[in-house]
Amino acid sequence: MRAGTPIGNFNPMRPEFVALAAAILYSGGSITARMGMRHSSPLTAACVLLFLRAVVFWIGVVVMGGIPHVQWLPLLLFVGLGVLQTATSLLQLTGIHRLGVSRAEPLRNTYPLWSAVIAIVFLGEQASPGIIAGTLLVVGGIALISWQPEESGLRYRWWEGIFSLLAALFAGIAFPIRRIAFDISNEPLYFAAVLAVVSFVSLGPYVGVRLRNESFVLNRRAVPPFILSGFFESAASLLSLIAVSLGRVVVVSPIVASTPLWTLILTVVFLRGIERINARTVTGTFAVMTGTISIILSR
Repeated sequence: MRAGTPIGNFNPMRPEFVALAAAILYSGGSITARMGMRHSSPLTAACVLLFLRAVVFWIGVVVMGGIPHVQWLPLLLFVGLGVLQTATSLLQLTGIHRLGVSRAEPLRNTYPLWSAVIAIVFLGEQASPGIIAGTLLVVGGIALISWQPEESGLRYRWWEGIFSLLAALFAGIAFPIRRIAFDISNEPLYFAAVLAVVSFVSLGPYVGVRLRNESFVLNRRAVPPFILSGFFESAASLLSLIAVSLGRVVVVSPIVASTPLWTLILTVVFLRGIERINARTVTGTFAVMTGTISIILSR
């Protein structure tokens, strides 16, 4: 049997499975970023992660044969997405720092609602009952996971959830725009590299303003988890783009948003004593898992 040949009904290059792999890797990136921010800050984390992402992707572009020929419109769309991604990354890292990863990730991953609405209204995509039910389960489960009581050991103010919710809105807008770009020029690796460079450059003005009142903190204990987070985030970002290039937004975005399921598992393993899990979190996670399976089976 040749490499890459589907086995039965399993094909690893189906967009659903690529999106699922992206979700798992995104959760790994969030967990390791949280570990690093115990010794650093969201600003430092954003700088390190976006720099690593740019380096990894451009090495990939060179190895795969260099810059491909693409049309100007998708290139400009990804330049705009790069600026949007900078804001999304900063908002989410701030959310993780203030709320903890087990709360911030579920709020961030409510973006399938925005993506689905935009894809259906503006891209003409169709959503079957199974996809709609799965999306509602994913988002409902995310809400359950995020509404954790005070015994979690984390103190926060309700309005601090705005950071992660804004990140969700920006991510929801980004998915359909990616789909439009890929319909014109389907080059996920190159566009991921463009996205990473623009994101890193866009961070400059923000860093300049913040450094007037905040120090750049890079404790050596934060370096290994930040490096791991950078590679996890890079791989997840690329797989997410590949999934969008292969499949429909209404199918792909809810699966990528299943990240809280994997974040929950990794939180129990790696953040024990820092963040606690309760019955509501487990129920919400089960809803996310059920919704993801529903979407995959309703292709």
